[in-house]
Amino acid sequence: MPRQGIAQARQHRPQLRVLAALLSWGAGLGMVANAQAQAQNYPTKPIRWVVVAPAGSSLDVIARAMQDRLKDNLGQAVVIENKPQAGGTLGTHEVAKSPPDGYTWVLSYNGPLSFAPYLYPKLPYQPLKDLQPVMTTTSQPNVIAANAQLPANTLREAVALLKASPGKYNFASVGNGSSSHLTMEYIKAVTHTYAVHIPFNGSPPAVMATMAGETQFIISVPTVISPQVKQGRLKYLAVTSAQRYPLLPDVPTVAESGVPELRGFEALAWNGVLVAAGTPRAVVDRINSALNAALHDAAVKERLQTAGLDPIGGTPEHFAKLIHDESLKWAPIIQRSGARID
Repeated sequence: MPRQGIAQARQHRPQLRVLAALLSWGAGLGMVANAQAQAQNYPTKPIRWVVVAPAGSSLDVIARAMQDRLKDNLGQAVVIENKPQAGGTLGTHEVAKSPPDGYTWVLSYNGPLSFAPYLYPKLPYQPLKDLQPVMTTTSQPNVIAANAQLPANTLREAVALLKASPGKYNFASVGNGSSSHLTMEYIKAVTHTYAVHIPFNGSPPAVMATMAGETQFIISVPTVISPQVKQGRLKYLAVTSAQRYPLLPDVPTVAESGVPELRGFEALAWNGVLVAAGTPRAVVDRINSALNAALHDAAVKERLQTAGLDPIGGTPEHFAKLIHDESLKWAPIIQRSGARID
């Protein structure tokens, strides 16, 4: 380039920088305006809600209890799809890789969200990187129950059985990497006992196997255990909350079992709604608002509480913190138990 042309180009550099900055600023305003317009128009078509548990499970109860209220609030159908495979990680991964537009939700739980990174050597998603938490739905303790014919009526007696006959007894869980699975792994690790883990896709088949005597123990939410206890097919051993569960006031906590290694024990089952990372914040807030309204509707709340589910709600940040904190809590427990899923 001739020297004169170079000098002229240098003279115009400040103006070019200003122009570039204005163009960038304008593009940013355009993106903000587009996101706001997207949120104002959202939703314009039906929403797909992936539930990572089978029909009849506690997660399924939550989604179906809220379904009609969500339709009323959003003006679009919310279509529930049950995907319990691979301990809930399959459905969670599918939503993590879905378009970040707010039209695909997942109702997932602590297994795929806080435990899975320490259980699966090749987990195809990172919970807080590939997913955007929207709202915690419910929380509840698990109960430890046994086949009605098992010669143990307390958790202390059950631990004694396991110590006397390592490997003789089986325990059912609602899936690999679930709180149902890892709660028992933790108990086994600290009490130096052994029972064979038999995972199922959700609570209904796990409960059926324990009633039939194919497995002797099960850890699951009270929703699916209580009806079978009332019919004499299962019996309670303990509840996993720190305090006695109000709906089962006569069932002792694990910490009350008299097993020294289990003092101070607590393990809760929780769940919540997430969308793909990158979903516009305005859309996330719209979904959060609709979910909170549905969760705290009087009829929905009564239905959930009757099923033993404690409605939580709250902000996306609250749910993200729960996932993070529970991950930190359970990582050393998982590592100590040696539990791995290939």
